[in-house]
Amino acid sequence: MNLNVAQIECFAAELRPRPAFIYRHIVSFEETNVVGNVYFTRHVSWQGRCREMFLKQNTPDILHELARDLRLVTLRVACDYFEELNALDEIELRMSLAHLRQHRIGLSFDIMKLLPGGANLAARGFQEIGCMRLREGTLAPVSPPASLARALKPFQPAAGSGFDGRQ
Repeated sequence: MNLNVAQIECFAAELRPRPAFIYRHIVSFEETNVVGNVYFTRHVSWQGRCREMFLKQNTPDILHELARDLRLVTLRVACDYFEELNALDEIELRMSLAHLRQHRIGLSFDIMKLLPGGANLAARGFQEIGCMRLREGTLAPVSPPASLARALKPFQPAAGSGFDGRQ
């Protein structure tokens, strides 16, 4: 296979660690199916839990806005699976900011299976969230609240990393 410089830089950028919000989890028996492995929908559920823990730890003011009229609407979800997970596996979800465009927030998730000697990438996910406000019974797109945009900034890949979060 012949690769050009741009392709090599793109692959290298994917291998560089990205700044990430970390959420750790131990897989329970409840999260497995009859065969004994984790059912695929759990990965998306964990992404949601990671998002919630990020909000709780980094933008508690958003929780008050959610109780009023702010809505964080999931617009798109994707997940690629690379390794099976089982009950009592220890995992780490690494959430990074993929993009912040108008009212949309793109989030990338690496689900790592923690092992004694390191970690394996078990799955990679992506979610796009729409920021909206409930006005007169309808949802209207709005820019992300300033506190949320500020809290996400440290989890954005470095400029020139070649990563823009497009899936």
